[in-house]
Amino acid sequence: MALVPGRTALVLIDVQQAFVEREEAGERRNNPQALANIGRLLAAFRERGMAIFHIRHASTEPDSRLRPDRSGYRPIEAAREREGEPVLVKHVNSAFIGTDLEKRLREAGHETLVIAGITTNHCVETTTRMAGNLGFDARLVADACYTFDRIGFGGQAESAEAIHRMTLSNLAGEFATIETTDTVLASLAGRAAA
Repeated sequence: MALVPGRTALVLIDVQQAFVEREEAGERRNNPQALANIGRLLAAFRERGMAIFHIRHASTEPDSRLRPDRSGYRPIEAAREREGEPVLVKHVNSAFIGTDLEKRLREAGHETLVIAGITTNHCVETTTRMAGNLGFDARLVADACYTFDRIGFGGQAESAEAIHRMTLSNLAGEFATIETTDTVLASLAGRAAA
C-alpha cells in the first residue's frame, strides 16, 4: 500500500548515544546498516516535507546511560532533529505513554506510521504494538532497527539476530506490516521496490 504524504509520519524511537556507547563497550548488535538506513528514511521524509517525530527516552533509573544528565541521552548525530521536527520525551518503553504523540498524530491526520529505531525488542516493539492496537497502520522498518545480544530466560545466550527476527515475527501481520528501507523509499517514490 502506498505511503501518502500528509497521512504518513516517520516515528524514530530512541536513536540515542547510549546505544553507541553500549557497542563501544563491547556489546554486539545486529543490522550494522541500521543507522545509515535511518538516515535514508530521514532524508526521504524531509525531502518531501513529511512529518517526523523524534522519540527520546529519559530514564529515571540511577545507573542508566539514558538519564538526561548523561552523555547517552543525546541523539545520535546522524538522526538529530531539525527545526520544526518535534521531540517527545518518554520515561517508559512506549512512545504513547506519558506523551501527546497519539493526540498529535490524530490531529494532523496521520494514519500510517513508519517506525524505526533502537532497540527492536524493547521500545520499538512496544511502540509498534501500541500503534497497531490504537488503530494506526504501523509499518516497522526491519533494517532500520537493531538490538543487542543478551542472556535470556534460564541463562541461555540469545543472538541479536535471533531476537530481532523473533520480534519481527511476533509483530508481523497482527500489529504491523514489516518493511525494509527500500520498500518504504519505493512507496514514497510511487513505485514498487526492486
